Amino acid sequence: MVEKVIATPAALELIERLKAKHGPGLMFHQSGGCCDNSAANCFLLGELTIGAGDVHLGEIGGCPFYIGKAQYGYWRHTQLIIDVIEGHGGTFSLEGSEGKAFHTRSRVFTAEELAELDAEMQDPRQDRPA
Repeated sequence: MVEKVIATPAALELIERLKAKHGPGLMFHQSGGCCDNSAANCFLLGELTIGAGDVHLGEIGGCPFYIGKAQYGYWRHTQLIIDVIEGHGGTFSLEGSEGKAFHTRSRVFTAEELAELDAEMQDPRQDRPA
């Protein structure tokens, strides 16, 4: 199975620190820009309403990761790689007080990975958004 989103060791370490501070119920949403740039924002579960306009990409550090459908349409051909940088990130993300920020990098899927993802989307047993 091709993972649509992964996290670096530094990101996984920060996720664990946030879980220790805020509890295990965390979630991520890839921002589409505006005042918090285009960043992976970390929230408490339920703090952000997820609906039909969001796509579940997978999990990082045991936390669900979502992206808006329109933005997913642009990034569908890439794997999101969540990393950490020094400094203050998005205004809404939980890691703001840690002096670090989640940072999204990406890599283009190979032709084989894209074919596998397309096959998964065609499988009626898969509960995956298009």
